[in-house]
Amino acid sequence: MSHKRIPKRKAVIAAGSVVALGAAALILPNAMASQTDATEGAAPRTVKAAEASDLASQLSELLGEAYAGAYYDSGKQQLIINVAGDDNNIIVQAEEAGAVVQQVDNSTKELTAASQTLKSDATIPGTSWAVDPRTNKIQVTADSTVTGANWDQLESTVKSLGSGMATIKKSAGTFKTFVEGGDAIFGGGARCSLGFNVVADDGAPAFLTAGHCGVAAAEWSDSEAGAPIGTVEAATFPGDGDFALVKYDDPATEAPSTVNTGQQSVEITQAAEAAVGQAVIRMGSTTGLNDGEVTGLNATVNYPEGTVTGLIQTNVCAEPGDSGGSLFTADGSAIGLTSGGSGDCTVGGETFFQPVTTALAAVGATLGAGDAGAGAGEEAGAGEEAGAGEEAGAGEEAGAGGDAVGGEEVGGEEQVGGVNDQNGDGVDDESGLTNNQ
Repeated sequence: MSHKRIPKRKAVIAAGSVVALGAAALILPNAMASQTDATEGAAPRTVKAAEASDLASQLSELLGEAYAGAYYDSGKQQLIINVAGDDNNIIVQAEEAGAVVQQVDNSTKELTAASQTLKSDATIPGTSWAVDPRTNKIQVTADSTVTGANWDQLESTVKSLGSGMATIKKSAGTFKTFVEGGDAIFGGGARCSLGFNVVADDGAPAFLTAGHCGVAAAEWSDSEAGAPIGTVEAATFPGDGDFALVKYDDPATEAPSTVNTGQQSVEITQAAEAAVGQAVIRMGSTTGLNDGEVTGLNATVNYPEGTVTGLIQTNVCAEPGDSGGSLFTADGSAIGLTSGGSGDCTVGGETFFQPVTTALAAVGATLGAGDAGAGAGEEAGAGEEAGAGEEAGAGEEAGAGGDAVGGEEVGGEEQVGGVNDQNGDGVDDESGLTNNQ
C-alpha cells in the first residue's frame, strides 16, 4: 500500500492523518461523556476523565504535602486521591471535594527522593520508572537489554529504596523510539507521524510531532520523496521531553484541529493533562488506531540516545513509524505525542508519550480551530467553502461548518459518517492522502 498526495489542493494534513490499518470501531465524540453528579456531603463525585485531572490538580494545591498522587477509576468514574498521613482535616477536605480518599505510606516528597536516587545510581539504557499511584510505589521497568552487571546494579538500587517504595519488572521488548524509514510524514529517510495541528506563536500554521523526529531531519514531507511541506522550528530530545514544532512552509495552509482516524475525523477541542486510569486512543501511521489506558505520569525513560523525562506511560501498543502520532480521548482532548517504548501491537508492551500541554507551553503554540470553512479545512463543492448554513454543492445546505453526514451530498461528493470518502475505501479522501493498492 502506498500513499500519494491528491493534486490541485493546498498542503493539508489533518492531525494524525493516516490510513487506519486494522482500525477499531468508529470513535464517536463524547462517547466517554457522563453527567457529573452534584456532591452531596462527602459522597464521591462521578466525573469524566478530563474533569478528574483538573480536580486532582486543585487538590494537589489544596492538600499540600499530604497529597501523594491520584488516579482515575474509569469503571466507577471516580477520582481516587492518595493522602499521606492521618490528618482527619485533610481527609475531610478531599472527600468534600468529591474524591475518594486512599491513605498511603509514601508521600510525594519521599517518592521524588527515591526517583532522584534512581536517576543518580541507575540511569541505565533500557530502563524506565514512574510512580504508580494505584500502588503508591515507583514502578521500575527494565527491557531485554538490561542484563548482567547492569541488571545487578538496577536491582541493588531498587532494593536500597526499601520494599515499600519501588518494584521492578522485566519487559520482553527493547525500549526504542518509534521512528522508521517508510510512510506518513517523511524527513531525511525517516518516517514519523503527525501529532496535532497547532497555531504557532506568530500565528503561522504548524504541527507537533516527536522531538526525536525533529532532530532527525529539518524538513518534512507528506509523501515519500515528495516536496517538503514543513520546516522544524524547534525540537527537544533527549532531555526534558520529546517534542518538535514544525511550521508549514505555505502560510496559507489550512490546518484543522482534527485527528483523522481513517474512518472519521475527531475534532480536537482542547489540550488536557493525563490521569492514571484514563482511557486513551492512539493514532499512528504504522499501526493505525489503538487504545488502552494511562498507567503512569512523569515517567523517566532511558533510551539508547539519552534520558527523557516527564513522559506519560501507557499500555497502548505502538511500533516503528508511529512516533509523533496523536494520543487523545474520545471526547476530543489532545493528551500526548508518541515517543517510544517496548513491544509491538502483537505482544503488547509499554509506550511513552510526550504530554501535549507541556509541548505547547514550551514552544508557545496553541491548538487552533484551523480554517472555519467546510469541515475545518476540507473542500466543499468545486473548491468553494461552505460556512455555517451556507449552501454546499447543488443547492443543499451542509449545516454548521458545511459538513453533511449520513449520505447527504456536499458539492456532489458523498459524505459517509462524517468522512469524505470518494472511492468507497473507508478513508477520508480530504486528508491529502489517497489509498492506492
